[in-house]
Amino acid sequence: MADLVYQKIIRDLKKQIFAGKYAPDMKLPDERSLAAIYQVSRSSVKRALAIMASDGIIFKKRGSGTFINPLYLENQSVFNYQGANLGITDNLQMAGKKPGIKLLAFDVVKVTEELARDLFLQKDDFVYRIKRLRLLDNVPFMIELSYLPIKFLPELNQRIAEESIFNFLQKKRKQAVTKAYLTISAAPSNEEDQQQLRLKPTEPVGIMAGIFFLDDGTPIEYSTMRLHYAYLKFNSFVSIEPKD
Repeated sequence: MADLVYQKIIRDLKKQIFAGKYAPDMKLPDERSLAAIYQVSRSSVKRALAIMASDGIIFKKRGSGTFINPLYLENQSVFNYQGANLGITDNLQMAGKKPGIKLLAFDVVKVTEELARDLFLQKDDFVYRIKRLRLLDNVPFMIELSYLPIKFLPELNQRIAEESIFNFLQKKRKQAVTKAYLTISAAPSNEEDQQQLRLKPTEPVGIMAGIFFLDDGTPIEYSTMRLHYAYLKFNSFVSIEPKD
């Protein structure tokens, strides 16, 4: 599934923003100029800018132009979801740091009652149990424990698990992971957290847990992610429509 034109514009503009191209005045070129730069229609540029504005990345000042939100630069989240799927590998964008994966465990287990419920499986079904350490520039920041139904991915192996499973689905199966239900919390770190994430016993972890769905609505993964507390940062942009 190829990225749409407006998605490519968003990705490149964000890259340019973090490279400091539009400093110090923080002003973007107008729509006509951007259309010429990217050699696309103004409607594609308009859609890209509208999405970036709704996400709080930029804002339009009437009569003056379009500007970068300085708070977006200061409070950049480690996860920036865009493009065709919700895979962590492709959506880690932390100041240009390179993401990496270390496979800690890969085995097959019978579903628990909870997994059968969450992934809509039968009680006799089996799932892959995959534990991976996520890194940025070789520095560990997250332990990810995932469960995926074997019957949907019979060809999954350790080699694939050492890379992006969602990218494999997209490229080989032409299926994209486009929806997720996640909960976010914090907890005291355990011994594994302290060892793998280089935490002190008194330091906490952030926890993300949830179900990921294919674009046809099929639940494909249940995952628990334990993050170094320094990376538990998520941004939200609130917009209230004026009353008539």
